[in-house]
Amino acid sequence: MAGKKYKKVLEKVVADKKYSIADAFGLVTQVAPAKFDESIDVAFRLGVDPKQSDQQVRGAIALPHGLGKSVRVVVFAKGPKEAEAKNAGADYVGADDLVEKIQGGWLDFDKAIATPDMMTTVSKVAKVLGPRGLMPNPKVGTVTMNVGDAVTAEKKGKLDFRVDKAGIVHAGIGKKSMGSDKLKENFMSFLGAILKAKPATSKGVYIKSLTVSSTMGPGIKVDTNEALGNKED
Repeated sequence: MAGKKYKKVLEKVVADKKYSIADAFGLVTQVAPAKFDESIDVAFRLGVDPKQSDQQVRGAIALPHGLGKSVRVVVFAKGPKEAEAKNAGADYVGADDLVEKIQGGWLDFDKAIATPDMMTTVSKVAKVLGPRGLMPNPKVGTVTMNVGDAVTAEKKGKLDFRVDKAGIVHAGIGKKSMGSDKLKENFMSFLGAILKAKPATSKGVYIKSLTVSSTMGPGIKVDTNEALGNKED
């Protein structure tokens, strides 16, 4: 039955057609076949060589409409910064006690933030947090003295992105239930962040191709020229 349903939605997508942004986001919510609220994902294929350290593409952005999901945030902080994190809505704030909890196998969170002075403490659980992509990092704003702002941004749904070994940046930008207009606005913010993160040493075509899809739905190709034209206005 699932196969029949997928075939039916597949018929709505013209395989080699490159859709405008408006059409792509109008279509992607229609061809998400699952009963659950599917994530809407974007994949940028970039003209960079990720093996070169000066061609890395990474960053973070707070999307205008968030990611459509609740984000559990822990903060490594002490004193006034601990209070600031709690007031901003952090799910758990601590120092050595937080390290102990994590060493004991507790990983019931999505993002970790730390003040710079706590990084020696955080390093005790680096081997646990690192492989799971949970290690605080100054490059994406999760090692900061402004913990209140960082917690607020993560809670809203801050998108961290980085290019993989194949030169692709892949990320979810929201949920199907958000609707095409909000998803499109989130996408335009993400596109702006990708363009801003372009390495100075990148030559030739930077965004080679662009695809949008839902968790269970087919990929929809987006006209990159139209996308970049929109962004440059």
